Amino acid sequence: MAEGDLQTFLTTGVFAFMLTFVRMGTALMIMPGLGNSYVPGNVRLNFALAFSFILFPFLQAKIPTPLPGTIMLFTLILMEFVVGLFIGTVTRVLLSALDVAGMIISTQSSLANAQIFNPAFAGQGSVIGGFITLAGTLLIFVTDMHQLIILAMIRSYELFPLGQVPDTGSMAALLVKEVSWAFVIGIQMTAPFLVVVMLLYIGMGIMSKLMPQVQVFMIAIPIQIWIALVLLALVSSTMMLFWLNWFAEGMAIFLPSTIK
Repeated sequence: MAEGDLQTFLTTGVFAFMLTFVRMGTALMIMPGLGNSYVPGNVRLNFALAFSFILFPFLQAKIPTPLPGTIMLFTLILMEFVVGLFIGTVTRVLLSALDVAGMIISTQSSLANAQIFNPAFAGQGSVIGGFITLAGTLLIFVTDMHQLIILAMIRSYELFPLGQVPDTGSMAALLVKEVSWAFVIGIQMTAPFLVVVMLLYIGMGIMSKLMPQVQVFMIAIPIQIWIALVLLALVSSTMMLFWLNWFAEGMAIFLPSTIK
C-alpha cells in the first residue's frame, strides 16, 4: 500500500471511526434506557460500535486532513468526549423530572420512607418515582422518542463541529437551565397531588380542633394513601404525555430546524 493510500485510509477510516465512536459512544452510554445500570456493559458497547460504524462514513468529509499530530489527536478525542457527555447528560436531566415528580408524590402520599433501587439512576429512590421513571423510559421507545435522541446526536455535528473547541460556558449555562426546568416540570406534574393533599391537611387540622381526643393522623394516613393512589391512576396518563412533550422540547436545542 502506497504512503498516500495509507494516509487516506487512516484519515477517512480509522480516525473518522475513532472520533465518531468517542462522541456517540459516550452519549449512548448515558442516554435513558440503553445507559441504565441493568443493561449489560457489553450490550451498550456493541450497540455503540455498530452505531458508530454505520455513521462514520457520512462524517468523513468533516474530518480534518492531513492527519493531526499526537497532541492535536488527543485534544480532538477529549473534545468529542465532552460533547458526547453533554448530550447524554441533557437526556438524563430531562428524565430526572420524573424522579422529582415521583418523590413529591411519595411525600404527599406518606410513602416517602419506602425506598427501592431505581435502576434508571443506579441509586435509591421512592417507589412511585421508580415506577414512573421506568414508565417514562418505556414510553421513550414506544413513542419512537429514542429516534429523536439519535437524530440529536447526529445533528450535534452542526452545533459542535469537529476540530472546534466547544463553548463550555454556554454548555454549562444550558445544563443549569435544564436542571432548573426539570424541577419546575416535576412540580407542575404533581400539582393535583399538592392541591388535594393540602385540602386534606386543612380538613385534618379542622377535625383535630373540633375533636381533640380523636387521633386524626392515624385515621387520615390510610385515607391519604388511598386518595394519592386513586389520583395517580386518574392523572398518570396526562402526566406522562405532559412530560413527553417537554422532553421533545428539551431535545429541540439540538434540532433547531426540525422541531419548533
